[in-house]
Amino acid sequence: MTKDGTTRFALVGSYVPRRCGIATFGHDLVSALAGDAPSADERPRIVAVTDREEGYEYGPEVTFEIGQHRQEDYRGAAEYLNTSKADVVCVQHEYGLYGGEYGRYLVELLDHLTKPVVTTLHTVLKDPLPGQREVLRRICGRSTLLVVMSQRAEALLHEVYDLPPDRVRLVHHGAPDVPFSDTGPFKERFGVAGRPTILTFGLLGPGKGIETMLTALSQIVPRFPNLAYVVLGVTHPVVRRQSGESYRLFLESQAVSLGIQNNVIFHKRYVSLEDLCEYLQAADLYVTPYTGKEQVVSGTLAYAMATGRAVVSTPYWYAQELLAGGRGRLFDFNDSGALARHLEELLADPELRTSIRMRAYEYGRAMVWPHVGERYREVFEEAKRIHAQRAVPVTDHKLIMRKSLPEPRLDHLLVLTDDTGLLQHAKYAVPDRDHGYTTDDNARALIVVTMMWSLFRDEKVLPLQQLYLSFLRHAWSPGAGRFRNHMSYERRWLDKGGGDDCQGRALWALGHLIAHAPNKSVRGFAEELFREALPHLERLSHPRGWALGILGLHYHGRKHAEDERARETLVLLARRLDRAVREHEAADWAWFEDIVTYDNGCVPQALLVGGHETGDEEMTARGLRVLRWLLDAQRAPAGHLSVIGCDGWLRREGARARFDQQSLEPAALIGACKAAYRSSGDAEWLVEMRRCFEWYLGRNDNGREVLDVQTRGCHDGLPSVGVNANQGGSPWCRGSCRC
Repeated sequence: MTKDGTTRFALVGSYVPRRCGIATFGHDLVSALAGDAPSADERPRIVAVTDREEGYEYGPEVTFEIGQHRQEDYRGAAEYLNTSKADVVCVQHEYGLYGGEYGRYLVELLDHLTKPVVTTLHTVLKDPLPGQREVLRRICGRSTLLVVMSQRAEALLHEVYDLPPDRVRLVHHGAPDVPFSDTGPFKERFGVAGRPTILTFGLLGPGKGIETMLTALSQIVPRFPNLAYVVLGVTHPVVRRQSGESYRLFLESQAVSLGIQNNVIFHKRYVSLEDLCEYLQAADLYVTPYTGKEQVVSGTLAYAMATGRAVVSTPYWYAQELLAGGRGRLFDFNDSGALARHLEELLADPELRTSIRMRAYEYGRAMVWPHVGERYREVFEEAKRIHAQRAVPVTDHKLIMRKSLPEPRLDHLLVLTDDTGLLQHAKYAVPDRDHGYTTDDNARALIVVTMMWSLFRDEKVLPLQQLYLSFLRHAWSPGAGRFRNHMSYERRWLDKGGGDDCQGRALWALGHLIAHAPNKSVRGFAEELFREALPHLERLSHPRGWALGILGLHYHGRKHAEDERARETLVLLARRLDRAVREHEAADWAWFEDIVTYDNGCVPQALLVGGHETGDEEMTARGLRVLRWLLDAQRAPAGHLSVIGCDGWLRREGARARFDQQSLEPAALIGACKAAYRSSGDAEWLVEMRRCFEWYLGRNDNGREVLDVQTRGCHDGLPSVGVNANQGGSPWCRGSCRC
């Protein structure tokens, strides 16, 4: 709290000069409130979410940056905020703003915060995906109070997300405070003096409905040949990355084909607030022809109302609220004829237009930033009181896996990769060309870089993704119906078809890529290869190959739940695997054969996935039982993970080989424990995930770190003394394994 008793706050979200609506909103909110702080030391602190590696030239008010897809930054931000002078943390939430699946990294930050939190929800979905609903509910659960900007959003939080109404506060979207004025002086500045002028502004992209407006315009231009329609704004950055300027070019082409190219003005630039206000004041009409109904707020509409524009809009939820009571006109989605009739009537009747403008302006007085800032002050004070009365919250058990884990880096993977693919082995940390490449390793590498893309949206991994995918395509032998596995450094295949593990692992990599592909081109390529290999999956005879194939089919099903052939194959393989375990298991043995070798976690993981997909509770229970047995069999007396060694493995009625331990095994067990947690919700599996990962950090039989913090690589395994010095792409063995 400042010396005069005002609540200090910190803001989390995107921030100017980043070009997005949330950044602008955050800047305007801070500007509306910062005047209360008597000194620079007591002014708001900004924690800015940055979406590009080169960052932005932020002002001094930005005191901490979060790399959007860097999970450790969210923990760091929480620690920073907890020790800052802020009394309240104000979080701006929008889909796509934060990293992790559905923005779950924001939960990471909130989990670690000890300050009261006020979260502003810029979007509330009526029909969220299950993951979206879960993440938003968790964000709401960790927020002291929530701010929404429309009554519809308030109702949805209660109806869809089960949030008590007493946790939600309605505060209007802020807007600039400008006088009610004539359009004439402003039209001169923008070169439309004497012309009836219609404006649409905002980040451009499909869904804005501009094509409907152009069609309507063509219908009224004969009566108003001097009419000017200004489309103000740059293409949305995400749209531009995915499809360039194709939408804008489509609109320009449409204007030409409709013969209205002289009436449409595209101003392709991001304007200052001052310029934006003057553009609005130059407009006789403002149009938002958006195509989607489920929009609970629109900053552009709020600005238009507050500046006293006569608005014509499609009936998305926010527009219905703001334009009620004669404050504007509504027309049906994609109905260019109705839009044309409204425009024609309002352009022809200045008195009618002025009366609508005045009603909009009067309503907009409650939306100007001084009033909105005051409401936020009240909410901050209330959040402080509520927080002070609450008991210390119980820590979420998921923090078990989140604390102090190293950030993933691909430095060594890049060293091992050439223009063919991932090399199989290394001497120390130097690639060993003598052993060439394997499909097994390139499939694993494809999974890794796809995970990196899914987590961090780092475009630097995309060329690697295409490289490893290309290797799998070349490895496929249509005549044999199998992926070849071993390739020499001279690019000669050394086999006609790899083992069952290789087949299953290739399908797993393809399925994972299909589920998380960065674009249609890569997904289409992977889907084509997946479809070609799918019919041969049933011919596999080894359970580990079945298990890996099941994982691939599971990920494939996330995008293609309608694919009956793929689902039938998954069910068939899951039942085969389940039967193999049942036929061999006993009170002291829970495995599918009389020897336990390598990559063992994929088997219980596949049983858990299969049990979920088929609704077979016994299969799910068996998967949990097999995983517990595997973990117990590899638990040292001191409690740490002691991996089954490849120098003899674990045989039924025999002793377990203690060395040499492969680095592949803990990773496979982590994947199985994750599936077990998702299946059961039992926090014990998170503890086991942590225990398995700590094997790499030195909590193992030799007490040595297997991860190399200097090379960012991983040692091939644990021999009887120390660590194996080599850091290859394949798990190290003495030739006794069946890889």
